[in-house]
Amino acid sequence: MAEQQQQQQQEEQEEGMKSPDTPVPGSSPTGKALSLARLLQSECSRLLQLYTEQETFLSEEPPKGSRMVSLSPSAEQPDPEEAVRRLHAALRQCLGLLHSAIARAEEEWGELEGDYETLRHTVRIRLEHLLHTTKNLLQTDDATLEVTPDIRCDEETDGGGGGAFQLKIWTHRVLLELVHWADHATQALHVLHTQREGTQDV
Repeated sequence: MAEQQQQQQQEEQEEGMKSPDTPVPGSSPTGKALSLARLLQSECSRLLQLYTEQETFLSEEPPKGSRMVSLSPSAEQPDPEEAVRRLHAALRQCLGLLHSAIARAEEEWGELEGDYETLRHTVRIRLEHLLHTTKNLLQTDDATLEVTPDIRCDEETDGGGGGAFQLKIWTHRVLLELVHWADHATQALHVLHTQREGTQDV
């Protein structure tokens, strides 16, 4: 019996080591979503840092152009649930951009294995997880949110046109979009969490 308890404790410890950033079980659904968004925000910032360290010329190339991810203007200030719903749509566009960025990079340079590529994969998985999480937060009998990538096929959003240099500049813009919208997701989910749980603590 003692050996079984010891083995069970060891398995629990190993499971906890596998995913140390997973939101604490037992926290509210909005609390878990907020923790996930904060983690995505941190990873997107780190991904951008790794890319600019890898492509040092980008420090001398300020990003050009308007936002790649756009939402239809809202006639009035959206309530917290509607704000997260709009954010969900933006995150689907971000996932579409990230899918395109990965596909274009692999076409151009093959499948590379480095810190940047590893974290890029993690960000993709994390973003997909956040989309499923926000879908569950907002799902009703009348409406179900999509979680598939929103891929828009034009040069602005799929990296088409130009050579390797232009692809690097386009990829930099994609990463800036990820950071921007991950930050907005954190803010919107924090407001929703405060409204539903009556507390700012997670």
